[in-house]
Amino acid sequence: MKFIHTADWQIGMKAEALGDRAPQVREERLAAAQRVTEVARTENADFILVAGDVFEDNAVDRRLVQKVADTLRSFGAPIFIIPGNHDPLIPGSVWEHPSWNTPNITVIRENTRIEVSQAVIYPCPLMEKRSTSNPTAWIPNENNSRIRIGLAHGTVEGIRQDEPDYPIPRNTPEVKDLDYLALGHWHSYASYTGADGNVRMAYSGTHETTKFGERDSGNVLIVEIDSAGKPPVIRRAKTGGLNWLSVSEELIDQGDINKVKYLIDSMLNPSRTLIQLAISGILPMEERSELEHIEQMLDTRFLWSHIDCSQLRPAPTDRSWIEDLGPGVIQETARRLLGSSGSEPEVTQLALARLYNIVKGSVK
Repeated sequence: MKFIHTADWQIGMKAEALGDRAPQVREERLAAAQRVTEVARTENADFILVAGDVFEDNAVDRRLVQKVADTLRSFGAPIFIIPGNHDPLIPGSVWEHPSWNTPNITVIRENTRIEVSQAVIYPCPLMEKRSTSNPTAWIPNENNSRIRIGLAHGTVEGIRQDEPDYPIPRNTPEVKDLDYLALGHWHSYASYTGADGNVRMAYSGTHETTKFGERDSGNVLIVEIDSAGKPPVIRRAKTGGLNWLSVSEELIDQGDINKVKYLIDSMLNPSRTLIQLAISGILPMEERSELEHIEQMLDTRFLWSHIDCSQLRPAPTDRSWIEDLGPGVIQETARRLLGSSGSEPEVTQLALARLYNIVKGSVK
């Protein structure tokens, strides 16, 4: 059998830090949901498993709920959804909306085995935002010839966090005799190899990247299992439409700013890219126009951009930092060094650099 594993759509997330570009980012999450169903159709999947957090919270606009339900309904084949910790099954939740009364969509509301095709699904819906209980604890060990699939939302032991959050033991597939455990909660793809050397547990990651720093997101998993006891074959399919890039560059030599400019200029699909650029190091005054050009490129070409130049310093030989010092012995020393015409200019530049570092280290 073949199925799609997805999770953590976070539909309705605010993305307030993106300012006037936030609506586009939010709309892309809905477009990515459509791409999930397109992958499922292309792959001729038997069903789709959604491992929690379809929505950012239970207060999202109910029109969004209707849009998501309509998108899933278009797939036609069965779809099984568990509420996650962002959209737990509580009174007044998104799961009470009438749009879920659709033949091919099952919102799972209790710990109960579900038979589908050649498999048994053991879902673990969440009823509250936080818990220290293992959501998979209820899954029974049963002797049958069907493929056994778990569907859960939580944190695999070993992931660093401040406090336990729906902890899931790392050996759950072995202990519960599962052929595959589909996980949600963490937004980057991660797989876990069992004692037999096979991967039977994985996070699909979110279908569309939610923020900078997500290592491997914007995918769904295509899972194929021949029969009970056989190891799954897992493939990733790209569903994310936006690129989130964090770039750090240090300027060491004169002309390095042009390398940064070339890097930005050569990036593909800037209109679909959100970028954070941090530039550090030394920038000579004569190259400041190139920095301004980079800022303009970021501003006009990219979907969203932010440039951090807080760690960028003028070259020690630039007069600007000296004039900013104000009258005093340090300024006078720097001026004398800068005006020095001795036979050892390297020594003069080294002295200026050290004085510059002292000043920049002590003056805020």
